[in-house]
Amino acid sequence: MVARASGEDPGLLAREAAAALAGCADDPRALVMACRRLVDRQPTSGPLWWLAARVVAAADPATEAWRSAEALRADETPAVVATSLPDDAVVTVLGWPEQVAEALHRRGDAQVLVIDSFGYGSPLVAALDLAGSVAALVPESGTAAAVAASSLLLLDASAIGPGGLLAVTGSRAAAAVAYTEQVPVWAVAGVGRVLPARLSDALVDKVAALGDPWDTGWEIVPMELVTTVVGPDGPQSPAEALVRDDCPDAPELTGGTSG
Repeated sequence: MVARASGEDPGLLAREAAAALAGCADDPRALVMACRRLVDRQPTSGPLWWLAARVVAAADPATEAWRSAEALRADETPAVVATSLPDDAVVTVLGWPEQVAEALHRRGDAQVLVIDSFGYGSPLVAALDLAGSVAALVPESGTAAAVAASSLLLLDASAIGPGGLLAVTGSRAAAAVAYTEQVPVWAVAGVGRVLPARLSDALVDKVAALGDPWDTGWEIVPMELVTTVVGPDGPQSPAEALVRDDCPDAPELTGGTSG
């Protein structure tokens, strides 16, 4: 069921997958097959890669599955983002970014330009208005103008690693405009989103195999366009954030062999 799910929050998918993996933890062969199936069917979910890697490498996979699920549930990243946002900032976001949307809802006083990516912008504008923010809907054709008029671009990272930042299609163009306009770009990467090089490279390859970004809805944003990465430990430089990955590189997931 988790492998076939679509359109779900990556963190929620990983929490639901933890229960399934815990159920087959006493059969190492079945566990590896289940983990591979999850990342094959849900290659855009960084937290699923993170969960699978931690579980297949653990001495006690069942305990690790539940421990990882609890870490995802208790993720404080949205609260950290909410408190880190500068006062009076004008923020641009794309679509309905799960981590960013929760942060803006917690903040309640943000000025937000919402790019209507894939039709998800209008519901987010309505939700932010109810939370007390001043939100405006911007058509995708207005992405460059919105970013140029902002003081901050917030990108919701489904996964992040040396290979780049995985985000909704349109994020790369927005980040490129921000770079030329000297607008800071924050990548929001909560628990389970930062991956080591081997997994990051495998994710990038699988996402590329899905098809054209304008059809799949996902694209890779080069890390050179990112100013700051915000996670549970607060704002960090991209270099600092990339060394905080807390899962093994798990060759079992990428077809390699462990040493």
